[in-house]
Amino acid sequence: MRKKLSFCVVFSLFTIWNTSLFANQPANTTSDENRYSEIAKNLEIFTSLFRELNTYYVDDIDPNTAITDAIDGMLENLDPYTNYISSSDIDEYQFQTTGKYGGIGATISEIKGKVFIREPYEGSPAQKAGLQAGDEILEIDGKSADKKGSEDIRLLLRGQPNTPVQIKVKRAVSGKILTFNFKREEINVGSVPYFGMLKGGVGYIKLDQFTDGCSKDVANALKTLKSKNDLKGIVLDLRGNPGGLLNEAINICNLFIDKGLEVVQTKGKIESTNKKYETQNKPMDTSTPLAILTDGGSASASEIVTGVMQDYDRAVVVGQRTFGKGLVQITRPLPYKSSLKVTTYKYYIPSGRCIQAIDYSHRDEDGEAVTIPDSLRKVFYTKDGRPVKDGAGIEPDVKMEAEKIPMIAVALFSKNLFFDYANIYKDAHPQIDTEQTFSLSEKDYQGFLDFIKDKDYDYTTKTEKMLNDLIKTAKKESYYDGIADALDTLEKNMKHDKNKDLIKYKEDIKSLLEGEIATRYQYQKGRILVNLKYDDEVDKAISILDNPAEYHKLLTVSK
Repeated sequence: MRKKLSFCVVFSLFTIWNTSLFANQPANTTSDENRYSEIAKNLEIFTSLFRELNTYYVDDIDPNTAITDAIDGMLENLDPYTNYISSSDIDEYQFQTTGKYGGIGATISEIKGKVFIREPYEGSPAQKAGLQAGDEILEIDGKSADKKGSEDIRLLLRGQPNTPVQIKVKRAVSGKILTFNFKREEINVGSVPYFGMLKGGVGYIKLDQFTDGCSKDVANALKTLKSKNDLKGIVLDLRGNPGGLLNEAINICNLFIDKGLEVVQTKGKIESTNKKYETQNKPMDTSTPLAILTDGGSASASEIVTGVMQDYDRAVVVGQRTFGKGLVQITRPLPYKSSLKVTTYKYYIPSGRCIQAIDYSHRDEDGEAVTIPDSLRKVFYTKDGRPVKDGAGIEPDVKMEAEKIPMIAVALFSKNLFFDYANIYKDAHPQIDTEQTFSLSEKDYQGFLDFIKDKDYDYTTKTEKMLNDLIKTAKKESYYDGIADALDTLEKNMKHDKNKDLIKYKEDIKSLLEGEIATRYQYQKGRILVNLKYDDEVDKAISILDNPAEYHKLLTVSK
């Protein structure tokens, strides 16, 4: 049975893969016959080879592991979005596309061999039952969590909605042992974790992912903002949004542009399946000034929305260049509840450009896929004639430097010191004023500095790393003896001082700490509200939306 499963999967996967790859290929009966002959020959070789290995190899071979490795090898040289999804991984994949799963509704993390509740979702069964961030999981349904990793615990916590679960935890700070009995539910992780008003009459909508129904969430947020305020502008935040469902991207575009306009075309190997998608509904708002925030983590469906708004001169894009994923995937069923997610199309936005940044059909001498060079990028034009280029994501209209997190803040985060202090703060302050965006007092910040005095959070700055590399190279090339004194002096002057860095980077550290503490009271919304206090890109977007002349100048062809 296990061998049959593996070979059926390989055969089905290879057939789909050969039929559906995104590269355009002209139809040719002779070449198609030759191709299928080669497929049949190679599958016969593969089957015979595995039979011989299984019969004669000195040790037993696990068929599932061997075939899965073979599948992974076959897919390795394609693009990273064409994946085999085993039956054991199908639930996680469905969660990524729908935002729904059966469970308790909390993120967990493994710290020093123990698994903790990282953050319960607001309104989830975990939060309603009383579980808190910082709770160490001891048992689930009587099964010890000792020596179990986060993935093992995640599987134990998930299950069918309405099934009972018992969780025993040790509370942070107090160390109390508590047991919670409640039922799992269908967890729907919202795609819009926060929307609200910024200064200057500007509305803000944060969209985290393009899951099923997210366009309705954005529409509801927009409707609420418009009904309660005289909107001077809208900020749609797509930073860090990796994309998702194509139809949801089309529906979100339709909120801001007229019915009957082209949104995207998909083109692939099978010409008869190529499609052009247009807006189908009456829009909600085609005139309120719109700014879209992007960064290098904005990909796929995020880039479709951003690119369409840019191509129709409907929005000013602020931030950094997007990721550059111009490929579309579909999911094809395989035997035994497994699936293949396969790239079938490239997509093209209204100006005619494809923003795919990496050419997976060509490799360099090291076997790495190549990026499209600037010299080969073509110029296209927006509706009103502004030049835009293909082949490297969406270039923002207003470019801003990406936020640089200092190494001391990275070290404090990676050592979970923000997490630990937030638990201490919550224990000492059971309630706070949630009507105001959370801010730490100087006394509380000093309390954090006292807390970390005896903690290990060493780090190496980039400058120190470069100097260490220079010293190693100098020794290797026999230059070290002649410059040893100079390098020693330089090393002493460059060596970081934690206490000085705590002062120098106070604002960076404070913003991350405030965000972590805010989640103890307002969950994800709390972190977002804190981040908005320190967000230069949001401030820039507000200033543009508050200045009609600047806004229209950015959307007008330079003369």
